Amino acid sequence: MHPILSLLLASTLVLSVCSAPNRPEFYDPRALGGAWLNYAGPHKGGEPLNVIISGHSTPSVLTDTGFRAYAEAIGFAPECLGLHIGFLQAANLGDGHGWVKQIMELREDYGSSWLGACLETVVGGNHLRMYRQDGYTAGSGALFLAVSKEESLLQEHTISHDGYDAGRDLLVQRARGQITAKGITYTTTVRRLTGLMAHGAAGVNHGP
Repeated sequence: MHPILSLLLASTLVLSVCSAPNRPEFYDPRALGGAWLNYAGPHKGGEPLNVIISGHSTPSVLTDTGFRAYAEAIGFAPECLGLHIGFLQAANLGDGHGWVKQIMELREDYGSSWLGACLETVVGGNHLRMYRQDGYTAGSGALFLAVSKEESLLQEHTISHDGYDAGRDLLVQRARGQITAKGITYTTTVRRLTGLMAHGAAGVNHGP
């Protein structure tokens, strides 16, 4: 099996494939009432949806199981002991579903799929939240990721300086090109998109 992806970044990033289905790689969430910032909780603003895995990617990678396997191949793991503590952030991808809670949250594994996410929870690092654009008004199948680098538990997991760009770029660095894990070789191409998000930190979680 040789999945192919095309990551799009916002200064969003897109990951995608060769044989494209008869639909866009993704729909701009704003076109039908969605947003490029998720909802991080009361009085917190939102986090940028700064990586898109194109809906033209190999279909198996766009499933929950397939995406988790791909994310593990590029250095992420499920949350520590499978437990989530805190607010489940929601996103509106303009696909008719409205505001939908994150499907999964994955954390940097620091080289250990078993303990790495626990270490990230304590010391901080990269993490992502995943959402899927699959509603009746915009069913691209694309995955939208909110990726960021965060500080330690002692610092209440605040976003690191320039943490949204840093987290996005670290994910891209690991994903670009070919990588093999558990007998599967993934080929990922990357394209940078501009003009999708407003400049500045207004409305952004941990912004000014």
